[in-house]
Amino acid sequence: MIKKGNKNVLEAARDRLKVAFNDFENVLIAFSCGKDSGVMLNLAYDYAKEHDMLHKLAIYYQDYEAGYKYTHEYAERVFSNIDIPKKYWICLPHSAACSVSMHEPRWIPWDSDKKEIWTREMPDLDCVVNESNVGFPFVKGTKGFDVRIQFAEWFSSEYGKTAVLIGLRADESLTRLAIFTSKRRTKMHKRYKFTKEVNKLTYNLYPIYDWETEDIWAANCKFEWDYNKIYDLYYQAGLTIDQMRVASPFHQCGQNDLKLYRVIDPNNWGRMVGRVNGCNFGGIYGGTSGMGWKNITKPKHFTWKQYAEFLIDTLPEETKKKLVSHLDRMKRTWTEKGYGRNPKVIKAMQNAGIDLEVTNELSNLCKKEDIYKIVKIKGDWVDEINIDGATPFRHCPNWKAVCITIMKNDFSLTYMGCSRTKDQNLKKKNALIKYKNK
Repeated sequence: MIKKGNKNVLEAARDRLKVAFNDFENVLIAFSCGKDSGVMLNLAYDYAKEHDMLHKLAIYYQDYEAGYKYTHEYAERVFSNIDIPKKYWICLPHSAACSVSMHEPRWIPWDSDKKEIWTREMPDLDCVVNESNVGFPFVKGTKGFDVRIQFAEWFSSEYGKTAVLIGLRADESLTRLAIFTSKRRTKMHKRYKFTKEVNKLTYNLYPIYDWETEDIWAANCKFEWDYNKIYDLYYQAGLTIDQMRVASPFHQCGQNDLKLYRVIDPNNWGRMVGRVNGCNFGGIYGGTSGMGWKNITKPKHFTWKQYAEFLIDTLPEETKKKLVSHLDRMKRTWTEKGYGRNPKVIKAMQNAGIDLEVTNELSNLCKKEDIYKIVKIKGDWVDEINIDGATPFRHCPNWKAVCITIMKNDFSLTYMGCSRTKDQNLKKKNALIKYKNK
């Protein structure tokens, strides 16, 4: 186990679990069947048994219907073997990201209207939560992330102050690292940086946030914990431990591994192909330049802007409308409001020939003095740009990035750093307020 200060990560995680069990009435495990949430589950379960606190422990699993049979088998083992009274296997028709289809940017697991093409039968367990018995107001098509928030808030309103344990690790992405290092965070439990307030009764806790992938497997080996056996097959398929992920199969982060379903779980693959439009295409071209990965090329007679315009014209009408709306919004923001960029990025943008207005205003999103100045793009976007040590797609809009975004079926432009619109944020806020006390 890697040392972090005076303690190794295992000791630090147990200290955080002590906070969870001592300061909260309930400890709710957000279980995903992945390696991280599996280790977190075992840590919490062992701690609860050791300190006679199993009565405080609860678990939920959000089932995405499609996935490896080994994942479902692991979930069944966990729910059969864990000796706690509050267990929830959620099979609700929420909407999930779908990066393999331009016709279905989102798909709905457990959609009763498509029951005849479900990839498998819904589990027949007393702990299953579905449309017939869900305890909180649920609207079909609600995003999966929002369902998790609604469920946790419902749970705490029913049973009291709750610590929701989430197996998220900072070393997986800069976005996740920012959750724990941002100086702008204020809503925490007792100023612990591994906590986040959802509401006054519900807090997210990240007990293994500083673990590395090697720590996860060291813990599984040391304590002989059970885990999802799909990782053994990933290893045999040649994946490194950092490449192995258990995610919704049609999500962008699982795109590269979609082809493995055909070999590892061929019977299930046949059902998945019939379930979601574009699944087979994603299985063939996921992780390649055909879906915006690696070094993509364009026809020689096109500029990147012309190629982007060509790709936009090939999209279905509703998809095109959504993409163009987000592009227009991003262009307006860069022209009228601008974004904070550091001197190196600003210099690279100027060297690329971008018509740039550099203001003397500092971005309020950065707490470092004289680092991020607001810049505005006054002319057209550049065809492509390279910025040493930075991600040009997020730091500076360009037409090559638009092409890659389209080929990834990312029609909300999240790959280019586009955030939710005000309308989307307002819609989410109103929904949370509406159902908060129900």
